[in-house]
Amino acid sequence: MDSMDWEILRALFKYKNITKTSHVLRTSQPAVTYRINKLEREFDVKIIHRNKKGVIFTSSGELLVDYAISMLKQDQALKEELINQDDDVKGILRLSASSIFSRYRLPKILAEFSKKYPLVEFDVNTGWSEEVFKSVHNDYSQLGILRGDYSFSSEKIRLMEEKIYVVSKTPISLDDLPHLPRIYYNTDTSLNKLIDDWWIGNFIKPSLVTINVDNMETSKEFVKNGLGFSILPGILLNDHDQLFKIPCLDRNDNYLVRYTDLILKKQYLNNNVVKAFYNFMKERNFD
Repeated sequence: MDSMDWEILRALFKYKNITKTSHVLRTSQPAVTYRINKLEREFDVKIIHRNKKGVIFTSSGELLVDYAISMLKQDQALKEELINQDDDVKGILRLSASSIFSRYRLPKILAEFSKKYPLVEFDVNTGWSEEVFKSVHNDYSQLGILRGDYSFSSEKIRLMEEKIYVVSKTPISLDDLPHLPRIYYNTDTSLNKLIDDWWIGNFIKPSLVTINVDNMETSKEFVKNGLGFSILPGILLNDHDQLFKIPCLDRNDNYLVRYTDLILKKQYLNNNVVKAFYNFMKERNFD
């Protein structure tokens, strides 16, 4: 059992599909099948069962997956420790970040960091903030940038806080919101709860959702074309949009805000690359 077997087991467990696994690992389906069959012969156990939807792991298969993930983490940690013996800031920065922050802020940040530390390479994954949190918790990523008020027991830097707005193409009154068409979008749990709690605290009637879209950027485009209002975080909005914005206030007239934090486990500050990025982010002003 070697590192390629570990990678195959981890990917196959994640995707539960041989075709998807082979695509992600840039290998052939027969090669993935051969490796799994070889492992079954080596350990004399059944690892997976196949069905029309993909594969199902046996209990023995899940034990091998746990072992594979553990070995991959140890392998990565050893490589990083060996690189870290040198005082130079070089190596791979493994970072997970929320999709919205990745789109609007992260490219410029990484470009500036790369100019300062040209020997650093990036391994970046984007997704929902829940996924970012899990990635850091499970040591798949050294650092995470997530949005929402997440409790994290180790190192955390508050990068920014932004207001939440009711956004429309033309001026509207907050009192009229329950009767106006709303553009609703899919987002992570923390933002959904933040907005839902604000709505419940201010209105008796539910919102009149007339359009559902898959993300907040699409929602903004519908708003720009006069198809309804939406409730959006400030990171999406700028003066060029020419949209009418009303900040959301709670019952105590405090702004409804959305936090963005950088999180990491304290142990990773022993890594030269991680420490450099951590200090780089601490010095930035995101206002």
